[in-house]
Amino acid sequence: MVDERAKQNYAKLVSESSPKTNELRSVFRAFWVGGCICIVGQFIRYFLQIIFGLYGDELAGTTSVVLIFIGALLTGLGVYDRIGKFAGGGSIVPITGFANSVVSPAMEFKSEGYIYGMAAKMFVVAGPIIVFGVTGGAIVGIVYYIIGLFV
Repeated sequence: MVDERAKQNYAKLVSESSPKTNELRSVFRAFWVGGCICIVGQFIRYFLQIIFGLYGDELAGTTSVVLIFIGALLTGLGVYDRIGKFAGGGSIVPITGFANSVVSPAMEFKSEGYIYGMAAKMFVVAGPIIVFGVTGGAIVGIVYYIIGLFV
């Protein structure tokens, strides 16, 4: 059994060495940066609608692709990591955060080659999210289908 005094000493050591955070500042930054990313997305959406005349699913898909490209480009240039350090969770929630989670591991393992490095490691972070999202969506769809049979 671990001594109770050792647990208290360890807890004290952890609290003393852990960096102090300002939660209010962190929440404000996350809200502000996440909101700005969404404003940029809305501007892109209006631009595509007015200039190219896109509507409906075409507009939504094109806007998503442009935002993913911008997120991947900013990650490649090293800018998105700085945004993430500043904003915390505000940078990972929008679709650009998804692009960052795909591109970052690919860049990290680039030295191992294009096939075994970049291509194999690209979805290390985002892969489980995609798998569980698709699986969860399929399960929910099946449940709704079964409920629909009896209603």
